[in-house]
Amino acid sequence: MSIRLRFTLLYNAILALTLAVFGLSLYFVQASTTYQALQRDLERSSERLEDAVLRVYLNPNPGMPASLSAPPDKPENDSGEQVFRELPEREVLRVFDTGGMLVASPFNRSGDDVPLSSTGLAAAGLGKTVWETGEYQGQTMLIFTRPLLVDGEIRYALQVARPMTERNRSLQFLASTFGAASLLTILVAFGIGWFLSGITLQPIHRLTQTAQTIGEERDFTRRVSYTGPQDEVGRLATTFNAMLARLQDAYQQVERSLEMQRDFVADVSHELRTPLTTLRGNLGLLRREPSIPAEEQADILADMTDESDRLIRLVNELLVLARADAERSLAREAVDILPVLEETCRQARALDPGREIRLTAENLSVLGDRDALKQVSLIALDNALKHSSGPITVTAQPSGSQVEIRVQDFGPGIPPERLERIFDRFYRGEESLALPGFGLGLPIAKALVEGMDGKIRMESEVMQGSLLILSIPVYRE
Repeated sequence: MSIRLRFTLLYNAILALTLAVFGLSLYFVQASTTYQALQRDLERSSERLEDAVLRVYLNPNPGMPASLSAPPDKPENDSGEQVFRELPEREVLRVFDTGGMLVASPFNRSGDDVPLSSTGLAAAGLGKTVWETGEYQGQTMLIFTRPLLVDGEIRYALQVARPMTERNRSLQFLASTFGAASLLTILVAFGIGWFLSGITLQPIHRLTQTAQTIGEERDFTRRVSYTGPQDEVGRLATTFNAMLARLQDAYQQVERSLEMQRDFVADVSHELRTPLTTLRGNLGLLRREPSIPAEEQADILADMTDESDRLIRLVNELLVLARADAERSLAREAVDILPVLEETCRQARALDPGREIRLTAENLSVLGDRDALKQVSLIALDNALKHSSGPITVTAQPSGSQVEIRVQDFGPGIPPERLERIFDRFYRGEESLALPGFGLGLPIAKALVEGMDGKIRMESEVMQGSLLILSIPVYRE
């Protein structure tokens, strides 16, 4: 069952329950109100008729016991007869003695045979009023029985009855009319609810279609089009689009990672192939028969030693890069940068004693790993030594919440089209092919700096030199 159908059925069930409660309440209130109105009318009629019955039917002869008798053909007391004539046409009035015998009935209608129960007669004999219902001429009657006092003594029982036909008919009409109107209302509400739920759930339907299309086409650039209010459905569409954006970024990163991995494997294979081929060729020369002269063997062994050292350096750099890619946990501690920079500058001067390396740095502390910071500094200085011939300046100064370490050389600079690729692995410019190295220094530096939550960037102008900037978070207690 769809959400749309469940929502519509739930809405109509609530409406039907509300109408049922309202209809039953209205029915019972109407039934109680009309019943109480009939009771009040019968009570007023009995009170008005009590005096008239006694005046018309009571024997007024003094010295004789009081009794009820049939009225004369032309009664002298016309006021009592006037009261009887004012009785509603379908109202019944009868008088019984304490034994239950009918002693008087105005108009002497033979059909006035409204039943009198023994319970009602006994209650009237005890001075109580009784309400009953009974059948009279095929109609349901509301019967009111009350005692009739003569000289302060209960002598008779006055019975007044009125048919409940009109009241029952009005209640039946109310029930049938309200039932038909409720059924029609529920049917109309079902159609309206089905239509409105379809409009409300349309964004969810679009979400489903978009998700299905993305799953089939793997197109994470698609978005859900929603222009409604920012209600629950609007927030769902916004959240879904944000999730798609994150999935798109993740998918693009995975694609870039796979592409970089393929390029990395190809570059590593190429870098390893040359020394391995050289080693294999030299081993073949050493195994030749007759053997080559001793002087040539010495040259071949020296060449193999150089190629082996080159392989060791390459493997070491690849291991460093692999650990950085694996997000190897770096230390998070206070590191004084001045001793680290002094040490790296001293080691760099040993590599090229004729070069001038000027250091200007404040005694600052950064939050990071000392070994990683030293390795990055050595890479920066080694890169400056290889690609320039003039002096090199190293500075360290605070910059907001970061400490900037700047390594400036005054070499030929880097063209803009190459500048954006200097952090790519195994990338080397044409003029760098004659220099030793594998193109892994700056990528390793970038991975280590980012592992310390820092940033690295290169600024360069042709014939003006290059500036490598390292930004490391400052240490705060």
